[in-house]
Amino acid sequence: MTRYFTEDHEWIDVDGNAATVGITDYAQGQLGDIVFVEVPGEGTEVTKGGDAAVVESVKAASDVYSPVTGTVTEGNPALEDDPALVNTAPESDGWFFKLTIADAAELDGLMDEAAYKAFCDTL
Repeated sequence: MTRYFTEDHEWIDVDGNAATVGITDYAQGQLGDIVFVEVPGEGTEVTKGGDAAVVESVKAASDVYSPVTGTVTEGNPALEDDPALVNTAPESDGWFFKLTIADAAELDGLMDEAAYKAFCDTL
């Protein structure tokens, strides 16, 4: 499994054509305490860079963008009952949705972990 990152602070774990998407620890730290999460339902078509989910914190509401184009296979049901899971486990159990990747070439523009860390160091 390979993990990629976006400049909008989403991560995507890729295993063949299947992927899992969430927001980074950096992003959850900037948002503060998460109070509500809306994830896309199964079958939702998402596009690279397009709105895919919504996260609300005590500070603000923010869109979560899809790192690639694809079809959602599952939204994380655990986030409905426990949105704070994004704060406690943003890069594991706090994932937002899983999808089937439509065009693997779209992964080429994303960052690996070292590049993402270097990007965050400039912020």
